[in-house]
Amino acid sequence: MKKTMSFVFALALLAAPGAVFAQQNVSVRTVTTESAGTISEINPDTLIIRSETGSSPMNYTYTKSTTYVDDAGVPVSMETVRSGMPVTVYYTQEGDRMVATKVVVRRTTTSTETPTIEKKTTTTTTSETK
Repeated sequence: MKKTMSFVFALALLAAPGAVFAQQNVSVRTVTTESAGTISEINPDTLIIRSETGSSPMNYTYTKSTTYVDDAGVPVSMETVRSGMPVTVYYTQEGDRMVATKVVVRRTTTSTETPTIEKKTTTTTTSETK
């Protein structure tokens, strides 16, 4: 019995340091939200977007890790993003700031088709009888 207790005690001592230095699993939940609208202003670290659904403009902070893509997912440079462009902003909430993680620049819909002009010709035939 004494040998068994000594063996269990020795195993407990060997296992204790592993438990002290065991890696803790910490789960962090990040919620990404999207908002669509039109860029009304671009500042050195902020995009101001007039939302399609809201009445007041929203401020989104952007960082060096913010990605900019077009509708097809092809990367575009931040320098091509201009005021007046329709965008969808994917962002995370960090305290009271909304930090843009991805900005999708949507195409503007402009018509380049020329209008169709339809030409109508009317022929009138008259006949006289004598």
